[in-house]
Amino acid sequence: MVAPAAFDKEGFLLNLSDWSPEVAEQIARAEGIQLTDEHWEIIELLRSYYREFDASPAMRPLVKYCALKLGAEKGKSIHLMRLFPGSPAKIGSKIAGLPKPENCL
Repeated sequence: MVAPAAFDKEGFLLNLSDWSPEVAEQIARAEGIQLTDEHWEIIELLRSYYREFDASPAMRPLVKYCALKLGAEKGKSIHLMRLFPGSPAKIGSKIAGLPKPENCL
């Protein structure tokens, strides 16, 4: 468990090196999400995107990246909305321990 002081006011980690799968579970619980293998697939993809581009993706780039890496069926916004309701790019990035995407409210 990571202390509340490790997060900003929106629940994003202040120090990306504090992230671990256990921390991801903690953040997901706070968001009301029970992580499944499908969630982990997207979380790993988000972390890969961050390593490649040094940024968290907004929704459109995330959908395109998912389609490119995981196939057309998983590269649809409806699939991501089912896993991370509301704002998949924002909530997914938060759970993945990444900074808030710049284009997310």
